[in-house]
Amino acid sequence: MVIECGGVGFKCYTSLVSAKKVGQTGSEVSVFTYLSVREDALDLFAFASVDELEFFKLLINVSGVGPKAAVAVLSLLEPQQLVLAIAAGDVKAITRANGIGKKTAERIVLELKDKVASLAAGEEIGTVMEVAAAGDSSAAGEAVEALTSLGFTQSDSAKAVAALDKSLSSDELIRLALRSLSKNL
Repeated sequence: MVIECGGVGFKCYTSLVSAKKVGQTGSEVSVFTYLSVREDALDLFAFASVDELEFFKLLINVSGVGPKAAVAVLSLLEPQQLVLAIAAGDVKAITRANGIGKKTAERIVLELKDKVASLAAGEEIGTVMEVAAAGDSSAAGEAVEALTSLGFTQSDSAKAVAALDKSLSSDELIRLALRSLSKNL
């Protein structure tokens, strides 16, 4: 997008999420920017929210993730969705971003898991992390694995199961989670 400031137009790279939130062409907007300085270029990145800017900064600090790859991830996943994907170890959701392979997505999850956990003070994120970490040993872990094998992402599966009563059997958890996930389609 091009942001005009004081009569000068600045070309800003941005995520699709921010581009949708910014507003109509010609309208007055406020954006949060990051200037990427390289020896051959000065690139300006603009975001509609501070959260998105902060996650952009976190992503570019991961080895192998540049500014344009970080924008690709943020175009696919909003900050809250990215937190859930990282918390659940959902590499598959992150690899859907343009230019992000499996190894890079694994590195993002590995390097940001602790940082995201400290950022995410919400009870929902903590519950999703517990369910994702439970593995196959619990009914919740079995339900998440079954939902993942049905084609749902691990983060969506963990979020759906985390919202349910943990005392239910894995079959009941799967059935109720499927009902919840099908409403979101």
